[in-house]
Amino acid sequence: MAAGRKISIILILGLSLLLTGGLPAQQQPPGDIPDAPSATRPIPPPPEPSPREQANQPDSTPPDTTGNGVTTGSHDLPHSANDVPESSSRQPPTSDFGQSAPPPPMPPIKTVPAGSVPKDKDTGEDVGFTIRTTANLVLVPVTVKDHDGRMVNGLQPNDFVVLENGQKQTLKFFTSDPFALSAAVIIDLGMPDVGVQKVQQTLPALEGAFSQFDEVAIYTYSSTVGRSTDFTRIGQQLTATLNQIRSYRGTNNGPPVTSGPLGPQGPMINGLPVDTPITPISTPPKVAHVLNDAILMAARDLAKRDRTHRKIIFIISDGREQGSTASYKDTLKVLQTQQITVYAVGLEGAAEPGYGTLERIHLPKTRGLLGYGDILPKYVSATGGGTVYNELTESAIERAYSAAIGDSRNQYTLGYSSKGIGGYRQIEVRVRRPEVKVYARDGYYPLPTAR
Repeated sequence: MAAGRKISIILILGLSLLLTGGLPAQQQPPGDIPDAPSATRPIPPPPEPSPREQANQPDSTPPDTTGNGVTTGSHDLPHSANDVPESSSRQPPTSDFGQSAPPPPMPPIKTVPAGSVPKDKDTGEDVGFTIRTTANLVLVPVTVKDHDGRMVNGLQPNDFVVLENGQKQTLKFFTSDPFALSAAVIIDLGMPDVGVQKVQQTLPALEGAFSQFDEVAIYTYSSTVGRSTDFTRIGQQLTATLNQIRSYRGTNNGPPVTSGPLGPQGPMINGLPVDTPITPISTPPKVAHVLNDAILMAARDLAKRDRTHRKIIFIISDGREQGSTASYKDTLKVLQTQQITVYAVGLEGAAEPGYGTLERIHLPKTRGLLGYGDILPKYVSATGGGTVYNELTESAIERAYSAAIGDSRNQYTLGYSSKGIGGYRQIEVRVRRPEVKVYARDGYYPLPTAR
């Protein structure tokens, strides 16, 4: 009984020794146990494994030793400020609780139905829903004279009223300062030679009527139109051109001879030709006087000149028109579209007393043969040039040059914005002064919209 109890005690002690002998190899010393994370002490980095342990360590990621539940490797932990990876500086900001802050809300996006945004024809870019309206600045030169024909100075913007198609317009521009001129001078060489020579003697006075700031082009016409010189300043080139024109000659004085002893059919006895029993039929040559074509050429050239210059056509002619390709209506439309004013000095038949009345009487059978003699007053009146200076003597012609060009330079200029497009726009200018005459163009055609 006692022996059995001793054997049991010995076995128990042996097992206890065996168990206590294996514990030192498995347990860690108390100093190696990591402390719990502290709010006041930073977490120390884990010890670096020895080279032998690194060789035996598998590639699998070691367990977390920080106690935050995130699996990391020793190679992922930075050891200094220089070792911080670049991506760490781009991490989103965190809140006080360690969570990523949400991004700011996006602004509301407004869309339009597909295909509803128009595109520019040239660039193909969307132009949006911008609504464009066209407003043309209309400049109206105005001459105001008293009952003695003297220009009235000192008027102010509130002295003028401008109507377009009967609607009162608000003035956006007003000046009484003189303008530089772009002048096309048209000289009629189809007049009788006595009239042409009279004009040739006054050409120096014509050149002297312009200033150094003006530009002048010279045109001549009879049955055809010729441009003697392009637009040039006052100087040697213009003087040389005018001197060349002084060598030209006009037509024979009087109507052509078609019968009688001096006729082209030869001598006649008792009304019968001497050489042949058959009486020849002699008709006068067809004479052209293409005033419309000359004005149209000058107007097209003026349309290309500087817009800051006042554009005028100055005509020296007897006023006849016959055989032009261009009609009066089409030529006038070009003048009114380009805002060109016509001034004129009437010579020979145009300067005779009663010219303004008699030349307006046309017979249907003679209109094609004799042409028209009232074209100059029509052009001048419709474009705002005032009246035709009808003169007979050389001194009176020289005074007419100075008066007409002076009127064109020293006009009042009124400007207003018009949204009118398309057809003809009628203009009426009124002045709040008694007993004055107002000269302004009748209307204009708006230019096409610039693209």
